[in-house]
Amino acid sequence: MHGNTERSERSTGSTGGPDRTGLNRRRFLGAGALAAASVVAAASASSAAQAQAPSAAPASTRPRAASRPLFLGTYTSAGGGTGVGLATYDTVTGAISGAGTVTGVANPSYLAVHPDGTTLYTVNEQQDGGVTAIALPGAGGGSPAVLGTRATGGAGPTHLSVHPGGGWLLSANYTSGSVAVHPIGASGALGERTDLVTHSAPPPGPGQQGPHAHQILTTPDGGHVVAVDLGNDTVYTYRLDTSAGTLAQVSYARLRSGAGSRHLTFHPSGAFAYLANELDNTVVVCAYDPATGELTPGEPQSTGAGQAGGNFPAQLVVTGDGAFAYLANRGHNSLTRYAVEESGARLRLLDTVPVGGDFPRQLALSPAGNLLFAANQRSNSVTVFHVDPESGELRSAGAPFGSPVAVCALPL
Repeated sequence: MHGNTERSERSTGSTGGPDRTGLNRRRFLGAGALAAASVVAAASASSAAQAQAPSAAPASTRPRAASRPLFLGTYTSAGGGTGVGLATYDTVTGAISGAGTVTGVANPSYLAVHPDGTTLYTVNEQQDGGVTAIALPGAGGGSPAVLGTRATGGAGPTHLSVHPGGGWLLSANYTSGSVAVHPIGASGALGERTDLVTHSAPPPGPGQQGPHAHQILTTPDGGHVVAVDLGNDTVYTYRLDTSAGTLAQVSYARLRSGAGSRHLTFHPSGAFAYLANELDNTVVVCAYDPATGELTPGEPQSTGAGQAGGNFPAQLVVTGDGAFAYLANRGHNSLTRYAVEESGARLRLLDTVPVGGDFPRQLALSPAGNLLFAANQRSNSVTVFHVDPESGELRSAGAPFGSPVAVCALPL
């Protein structure tokens, strides 16, 4: 389909090696994986408890109840799960019911769906990194089917996203500090990699052996691709050639040394983005210029979740109306609520609430925006919260749903 134009040789930075920060990715698995079996056994009881939880809004304003798909990313190593978890959730109560597993996929720790909803994509977070395409059943029913896996050209891929046009899959190799591009065929299957770019400059931050690409996504205007690198404390901006599937760097934004930039989320306006910094326990508001692709970071802000070294922010999500933002705090095991002010230019810390699990790795809002899902890695669980549309307050939707080493929840 497309020729392989891999360009890793153009970079001179480190392309591998263990993370010397003391925050080794395997350490984050914790001992919780060993308790997965007992947690899963309690899943049906948890779902029943969730079903009894009161709805978040008066009956006259509630969305109509429906059962929607929920996909769960897990680790299959270290006594974890057996693949991609299949579940459903009640769109009103938030109750989760298990529906099986897609097996044959190694360490599917992050998930994304094609814009047309027909194909699920997952990373294979291991030394020989890969990305896998899974065909989803249509309205006629059936079971998901693995379409195949392609190599990312690096180690430890932790994030992927689909370009809005639906023709390209973007992935980030954490251990190797590189980002990759794969073409997506008409069937949803992946072609051979068309590009691989290693982050070689600026130099790594203190205690880092090399770059650690943690995220890659397309900007809301569709004009640029940004990649967040934890090892280099940097967010890179690229242009994607949608004919050749290649990336050309146009700028980069450097965060303060040792911040450990992990995950960036855009405000719906597209003018601002919010960055979670894993190592110094802060968040930063960044201004975004669609014309140039440049990100301009502001001053670090508090997470409201203890001190650096005891808490490791994971990810921010923003409500569809752009009024509130939520941060997952690993270590403090809480969710921080921010009011979004000044058209997105300011985050004002409101409060933190217990997440109801251990080490919340990832957050996701339901498409309707009335439910927030938290994947809790060390407690092998997913917790669900009702989101108040006026105040942004979070209220538990019931007991946790058991899922072995849950690190990603993707509600459709």
